[in-house]
Amino acid sequence: MSNVEAEPAEVTCTSAPGTVEVLQPRDVPLGGPRAMSVRRTLPQKQRSFIGAWCFCDHYGPDNVRMDVAPHPHTGLQTVSWLFTGEIEHRDSHGVHAYVRPGELNLMTGGRGIAHSEVSTASSTVLHGVQLWLALPDAHRDAPRDFQHHVPPTVHVDGAEVRVFLGSLAGSTSPVTTFTPLLGAELVLPAGATVELSVRPDFEHGVLLDTGDVTLQETALTPGALGYAGTGRTTLTLSTRDGARVVLLGGVPFGEEIVMWWNFVGRTHDEIVAYRDEWQAETDRFGRVEGYDGVRLPAPPLPGGRLRPRGNPA
Repeated sequence: MSNVEAEPAEVTCTSAPGTVEVLQPRDVPLGGPRAMSVRRTLPQKQRSFIGAWCFCDHYGPDNVRMDVAPHPHTGLQTVSWLFTGEIEHRDSHGVHAYVRPGELNLMTGGRGIAHSEVSTASSTVLHGVQLWLALPDAHRDAPRDFQHHVPPTVHVDGAEVRVFLGSLAGSTSPVTTFTPLLGAELVLPAGATVELSVRPDFEHGVLLDTGDVTLQETALTPGALGYAGTGRTTLTLSTRDGARVVLLGGVPFGEEIVMWWNFVGRTHDEIVAYRDEWQAETDRFGRVEGYDGVRLPAPPLPGGRLRPRGNPA
C-alpha cells in the first residue's frame, strides 16, 4: 500500500530494545478520490521499529473500494495480510497476483519497484494490515521479488496460529527475509490463555485486531500495539471473550534509516534522488502493466532537509 498522506513526515529511525509499552494508533486518511482511513501504530515518536518492522497500517472492516495507483518503493519489503476481502496486485517485476485472507504476499522493493493495489469487484468489505520491513544496509538494493505463501494452521492452547514469516509453535514459513523476523496471526477462543515460546533476542509487538486481549499483564484496546522488549523466552496472551491478534517480532534492527513517502533510504540526498527518478519515470522503478489509470505523483518535499528522528533513549 502507498503512504499517500498529503504531507508525509520524514523519519530517521533507530531501533532500541525497551520496556513493555502500549502504542495507540492514529487515524490517517489516505488521499485520492476513493479515500480510505487506516490506523497507524508504526512509526511513532516513541518507537520506530519492532525488529525490522518499520510501518504498520491496520484498516477495516470498511465498506470501501481500494484503488491505489502505481507508486514506488525503495529499501523495503511490503507484507500484505488480509482478514476479509480481496485485492488485485500488479507490479513492475511483472507479477499479477491476488491478496486473499490467510495468504501472505511479500514484495521486495530494494533498488526500486512500483506496484498498484485494487480491490476486486466482489470485495464489498476490506479488513487487514499492511506492513513494511526495512532492508538492512547490506541488502537495501536487493532486486525486485515477489513471494506468496499460504501458512498452515497450527494450534497452541486452543488458539489457531498462522505463521506467515519466521518460526513459531513448530511452524516455519519458507518466505525469505533479510533479517531474523516473526509474523503470525493468532485467533484466541473465549477464555483462552496462550503461552508462546519465543526467541529472547527478539523484541515483539502484538496488534489487537478484534476482541480483548492481555499481553503479559497489560490489557490492550482494539487497534493498539503492545510492545515487549528483548530478554523474554515466553509471551502470554489471555482473553475473556476471544480475540484476533497479529504478532510481530525480530532482532532489533540496529541501523538508522530515513523514511519519507514510500521510500526508505539513509540520507536526505538519497530520498531526493529517489523522488526525482520516480518523477522522471526512470528504469529504477519500471512500469506497472495492466493498471487502468495514471500513476501516483510524488508529493512535494518538505521545505528543509529531512532531519534525523528516532526512538528516544
